[in-house]
Amino acid sequence: MTLSPAALLGAVLLDLVLGDPRWLPHPVVLIGRLITRVETVLRKITANERVAGIILLLITVGVSTGGVSLLLWLAGLVHPWLAQITGMLVGYTCLAARSLHAESARVSEALGRGDLAAARASLAMIVGRDTEHLETPDIWRGAVETVAENSSDGVIAPLLFLMVGGPVAAIAYKAVNTLDSMVGYKNERYLHFGWASARFDDLCNWLPARVTGVLMVIVAPLIGLSAGGAWRIMLRDGRNHSSPNSGIPEAAAAGALRVRLGGSNRYFGQEVVKPTIGEPLHPLDAKAWQGAVRLMYGAEGALVVVWLLTAVACRGAS
Repeated sequence: MTLSPAALLGAVLLDLVLGDPRWLPHPVVLIGRLITRVETVLRKITANERVAGIILLLITVGVSTGGVSLLLWLAGLVHPWLAQITGMLVGYTCLAARSLHAESARVSEALGRGDLAAARASLAMIVGRDTEHLETPDIWRGAVETVAENSSDGVIAPLLFLMVGGPVAAIAYKAVNTLDSMVGYKNERYLHFGWASARFDDLCNWLPARVTGVLMVIVAPLIGLSAGGAWRIMLRDGRNHSSPNSGIPEAAAAGALRVRLGGSNRYFGQEVVKPTIGEPLHPLDAKAWQGAVRLMYGAEGALVVVWLLTAVACRGAS
């Protein structure tokens, strides 16, 4: 089932207005619990971690999509409009623009009042790196990087899946993305067990990451940023990342903002030096973070406009 233009626009607006209220049960939380329980069982019944990881991927995506498909089918039995409304609500929970803005804003607010400890703690909620000893410039860098990267996998990617395949495709993407965030680590515990989830997440994000980068280039001049810089740095530094996808939106954002991202981080106490992305023409500060947030919203808005215009044109042609 695909969403009507009105239902899809409703899902986007609900995310922008409501975000992720803590009182609302979120599908990602349920998916996370499923992953934890299935992982525990699989580790007990098989020693082949790669096979277990593939089974985990299949079960998680299968249960997630099956549950949503059943929900939509039952709603459709009552009335087609109820199915659309249900699909709109499912789609809304797959989007994270308002949440990403709000979570990163806590970092900005803490830095604005000079509370370095609170800024470090808030940043630790949205990044995987160690934050205990970060100073102000690196905290700003972390905030800008996470907004830029998650503009793809938290906003544009689920929105693309929602547009093309409806709520079932969107929830499938969220299941894969949640798997990657929970088991897709290259450490002793998950190197083999999480291999299938990490690789499939890379596959699902390949196109959305590049669409995000192009959208950032398009909207950059509309919000006072550099389109030429975004395009040039995306092409030059988009591969300067351990992920085949994350570097694309980060590079586009770095070029648009004229800042340098990447460099040294610490993970679980170990220093990891990554290639740099962009050029330090402007400082990493509140203005850079605000620009990254505008790029995220601008990219989402541009995608919605293109989709709505395409939908209207297709209906007119038919």
